[in-house]
Amino acid sequence: MSNMDHKFQQKPINLYLSAEHDCSYLPDRQANSLFVDPEKQMTADIYSELIQQGFRRSGNYVYTPYCKKCQDCIPVRLNIQKFVLSSSQKRCVNKNKSLAVATKKPLYDQAQYQIYADYVVSRHPGGGMDEPDNDKYLDFLTSKWSNTVFFEFQDNSKAIAIAVTDIVDNGLSAVYTFFDPTPECQKRSPGVFSILWQIEEARRRKLQWLYLGYWIKDCHKMSYKENYQPLEYFYNHLWHNSPPGLI
Repeated sequence: MSNMDHKFQQKPINLYLSAEHDCSYLPDRQANSLFVDPEKQMTADIYSELIQQGFRRSGNYVYTPYCKKCQDCIPVRLNIQKFVLSSSQKRCVNKNKSLAVATKKPLYDQAQYQIYADYVVSRHPGGGMDEPDNDKYLDFLTSKWSNTVFFEFQDNSKAIAIAVTDIVDNGLSAVYTFFDPTPECQKRSPGVFSILWQIEEARRRKLQWLYLGYWIKDCHKMSYKENYQPLEYFYNHLWHNSPPGLI
């Protein structure tokens, strides 16, 4: 257990180190996470401060990787005002011009859940997520205290993708995106489009950052975030313009 001091006027926050477990991203690695005390009365304002120090949430739990022999999970955020679409990203936007986007409350919706269930079975076979649970669905994506919205992407009024997003003080935080895994939908590159749309939504809200979670150079599922620039990387307790080793 350790304590964390904050710039804002709060009592120090107790942190707890998890037991060592197999890494979800890199083979033959052991991982630990540092969790904010689950008894802490968390609020959206406190989380807005914590996310600026590299923390993320999963459901109600707020954590950051804290591995003994590895520092490859790097929190990243995108500078919204400096972002410029690449040629391939422009093509993605054009492919999805016909989509409508509805802002939904983080409540159970059977159609959304079915997309989620089909997505995790298709995308995460054998990874521990391929047995979707109706009861745990919202526990994973939402929390009791966060300012969370579901951006629902619709094709002819039918939901095809959902971007779960937290609104924090200085930006948006991309929590999780899931979409219809059929080939017809995948041709739209819905994962890419959801990020590009959240970038524009952050601009509309006059926010500075889109928090993209953890970048892992040697993990394809996490390294794609390099495609959105300019990124900032959090390590050594500060945000940097380059990843470790390039300064």
